[in-house]
Amino acid sequence: MSPRLFELMLKAAGYTVAISVAAIAIGLLIGLLVCAAKLSPRPWLRWPATLFVSFFRGVPLLVQLLLIYNLLPVLGLAVPSVVAALIGLSLCTAAYQAENLRGGFTSVPRGLLEAADMAGLSPWQQFRRIRAPIALRLTVPALVNEAILILKASSLISVVGVVELTRTAQNLAASTYEPLLFYSAAGGLYLAINWLVAAGGSLTERALRRGRLA
Repeated sequence: MSPRLFELMLKAAGYTVAISVAAIAIGLLIGLLVCAAKLSPRPWLRWPATLFVSFFRGVPLLVQLLLIYNLLPVLGLAVPSVVAALIGLSLCTAAYQAENLRGGFTSVPRGLLEAADMAGLSPWQQFRRIRAPIALRLTVPALVNEAILILKASSLISVVGVVELTRTAQNLAASTYEPLLFYSAAGGLYLAINWLVAAGGSLTERALRRGRLA
């Protein structure tokens, strides 16, 4: 592979990472809101959140991307394909992250919360000092796994016209008639990216166990 073509692959990999990171960050914010709604005692908050999670976890991401890409123009929203792809990835990962976070918050021992009540801690103090740190420790592995899944699933956004790593590999393979070379290179780049994400997650877990990020 020539240096110029390898540079194109690296740029495409960077584009894939940028879209995935943005989707994961936006999805985490949405997921926090959905998680809070699902934990709410109010049915008018809990039921819409449950439907949101059920839909985006139950419908394949490919179908979600095609629905969003074709629905936005119907609603009068003429947005670039990358924006439609980002919306699809963000909503999909938000549903999974909401469930991961909900599992973390519901796993906080009730005895700790009862002790905090007896100590006179306010709900905000309990959240900041007890619930959030413990939930974060419990959900880091699941959140890292979700980040890796989104990085791999980002290869699907090529169906709505986004030229990311997989589409770049397809284009180069078609123009050079060397599919094994470029698909192997794409696979290697995905593997390297996800290895870095997994390594970062392991470091974060160890730091949380030692109390550095709590």
